[in-house]
Amino acid sequence: MIFLATSNAHKVEEIKRLLPGIELAPRPSWVPEVVEDGDSFEENSIKKARAISLATSQPAISDDSGLEVDALDGSPGVKSARYAGENASDEGNVWKLLGELEGVSNRSARFVCVATYFMPDQSFRTFRGDVEGWLLDHVTGNGGFGYDPIFVPFEGDGRSFAEMSMDEKAQYSHRSRAFEGLRNYLDATREV
Repeated sequence: MIFLATSNAHKVEEIKRLLPGIELAPRPSWVPEVVEDGDSFEENSIKKARAISLATSQPAISDDSGLEVDALDGSPGVKSARYAGENASDEGNVWKLLGELEGVSNRSARFVCVATYFMPDQSFRTFRGDVEGWLLDHVTGNGGFGYDPIFVPFEGDGRSFAEMSMDEKAQYSHRSRAFEGLRNYLDATREV
């Protein structure tokens, strides 16, 4: 059994879809929230997985992800979930970003995800996934979460992530790319 380090319902659903056939346990409610104060997605991802693994004495999986906007020197980056403030909603973060990009012609951006598999012996592996795209100047679509309503992947057909089904989004998403690496690693280690 592998514990998930996230309590975000959207991420839990997505991770379970990306790791079929792997027994995943929900994040234990008795483990305190981990402060995500790292300077990189990798640092935060490792920190979260380590906390759950050490608390449960079981393997744990975590991820840290966010949006890097070229015109904003990589912001919001690791602060993507808290861009409009500590308890900001997805909508608040999106509207703050749209406000900061008003009149800006360079709309290139990327979603980044680092997934971590942390073991009780304190060894770990990380897997990174990226997807390049551009940002709309308006919100569109009803699916997804976070910045999905304004992000259009270059590889897609011009729709935002929020306009795609979960299966369509998984063809391009940063999280699916990071978790593909993790899934391949788990499959290979189970065969040994």
